Amino acid sequence: MEISKIKETCLYVSDLETSKAFYQGQLGLKLIGEVKNRHVFFRAGTSVLLCFLPEASRQGGHLPPHYGAGQLHLAFEVRREEYGPWKEKVQEQGIPIEQEFDWGGNFLSFYFRDPDQHLLEVVMEGMWER
Repeated sequence: MEISKIKETCLYVSDLETSKAFYQGQLGLKLIGEVKNRHVFFRAGTSVLLCFLPEASRQGGHLPPHYGAGQLHLAFEVRREEYGPWKEKVQEQGIPIEQEFDWGGNFLSFYFRDPDQHLLEVVMEGMWER
């Protein structure tokens, strides 16, 4: 038995409209779910990015309550030939790139922040498959 992937990742955000404007408007992720004053969900390839208001998710309901705080990290994987265009897209959106890193083996990634200061990374496809 083996887990095949992480299907969804959750970030706790301070403002859903700001997060929607960033992830949908600036990064182009498809909005797939939204509950006012609770959460917005986005498609990222075959994965899902969940953005919750922390106090709303802390209360639970149909699902167990959950909560988090602080700056988190996640990485988006892109095809090697799309790495440069993604870096340009982020820069053109006025989003500062904090660092680009050479991981060796001809793999690069770059880091930037969302409106809640979560550290986001764009990595070249195949980086952790070696």
